[in-house]
Amino acid sequence: MRIDEPLQFSDDDLLSRAGKGDKNAFGMLYERYLTPIYRYCFFRVSNPLEAEDLTELTFLKAWESLSPTRRNHREIRSFRAWIYRIAHNLVVDHHRTHKPVDPIERLGVAADTKPNPEITLQNLETGNSLANAITNLEQTYQQVIVCRFVNQLSHAETAQALGLNENNIRILQFRALKKLAAMLRKEKS
Repeated sequence: MRIDEPLQFSDDDLLSRAGKGDKNAFGMLYERYLTPIYRYCFFRVSNPLEAEDLTELTFLKAWESLSPTRRNHREIRSFRAWIYRIAHNLVVDHHRTHKPVDPIERLGVAADTKPNPEITLQNLETGNSLANAITNLEQTYQQVIVCRFVNQLSHAETAQALGLNENNIRILQFRALKKLAAMLRKEKS
């Protein structure tokens, strides 16, 4: 069966088809989540090539896991949370074997594309301040902030991706935002 309009199918529909070996359905999931997973990986490793490698490895592991001999796709409650969990685990493994990158370089590419150089510089400075503050948070706080606000996962999806419970995610988010606000206030003064 060919899937012509990916937006008319839910993740569950596509996952069910992919679990039965439908490469087109998995391709639709890949297209749907490629950019958000890349963005997550890039923010966590700060290197475009490494982020690309981790993104591709994430989808390769997902495809392999959907094989009927390895995993029953019906066990996956949310494809979105599951794919982020795979990416998260790969990023953790990556950090175990690689040296961290300067935090200012992390969001240096986030400059506004508006032609006004003053606004562009101001946005870049704000992005750098925010990136620096986020990288000074504890690892768990960083992960929660990235999942919730960069990748816009729900509390439940973030909990599933990070292997924590939903209430814990809410508490961690509150504490992380409070620490971020304090760091940014301190930087301004």
